Amino acid sequence: MAERPIWRGHLRLALVSCPVALYTARHERGNLRFHYINPKTGNRVRMVTLDAETDEELSRGALVRGYEFKKDHYVVLSNEDFENARIESTSTMNVEKFVQGDSIDPIYYDSAYFMVPDGKAGQDVYVVLREAIRQTGRVALSRVVISRRERAIALRPMDRGMVAHTLHEEQDVASPAKLFEEVSDIKPDPEMVKLAIQLIDRQTGVYDPADMEDRYEARLRAVIDAKLKGEGIEPEAAEEPDRGNVIDLMAALKRSLGQTPDQPPEKPVRAAAAGRRPEKKTEPPPAEEKKPRRKRA
Repeated sequence: MAERPIWRGHLRLALVSCPVALYTARHERGNLRFHYINPKTGNRVRMVTLDAETDEELSRGALVRGYEFKKDHYVVLSNEDFENARIESTSTMNVEKFVQGDSIDPIYYDSAYFMVPDGKAGQDVYVVLREAIRQTGRVALSRVVISRRERAIALRPMDRGMVAHTLHEEQDVASPAKLFEEVSDIKPDPEMVKLAIQLIDRQTGVYDPADMEDRYEARLRAVIDAKLKGEGIEPEAAEEPDRGNVIDLMAALKRSLGQTPDQPPEKPVRAAAAGRRPEKKTEPPPAEEKKPRRKRA
């Protein structure tokens, strides 16, 4: 069965537009799902929808939505009410402005959707906008209504297409100011920073999405498989750091780099960090000694 878009409409920049569709970027990959079980009977527990006052059992299809404007008092909204609240971004993504890609803190990113041309018409417009955004290094900001809620979105190029990231509102993100106030104002030792940079350079590699595997879920699957076979599985020993242990930071950094505590720090080798071996300096070969010519008699 072909994947269905969660939204269809038009992407518009000034007087230029093209039909596009949004597809959910994240898919269910067979995540582990658990049910509540009655341990006495081994039967699954069924959740029942009840009227809070009469305890009458109801089907979800018979329910309507209401807004609580004061304690235990609700104003009921019909489908027509929600329809009357529709705004332009329900069917059109108007690009409001462009910003530098690194100006949006990653904490504001929420869900991701693949945005693709909806049909053959307007593909030339789509490709031109994609390449213009890519070459300028900008991000296009727009709005779209998903599940009857308007969301701000950021449009970025990705391979041959574009991705729409929904953005959290500022009021949805907690301020870290009070938490960061606890961070010390001391200036770091420059030599320690150099050692830390060497450690970062040594462990720098290419991002691979496979590195982000949920190891807890993988371990949990192993536990389930073992139980199905009637076997057990030994827990992995987790080494917890000693929070009260005061360490010599300089010595710890040097040991991390394979140096002795009294060894001077190495000069960072940028070529090695980029995955290339530094060129070895070779001494020029010694000049060949000229033998004196023998005089003819």
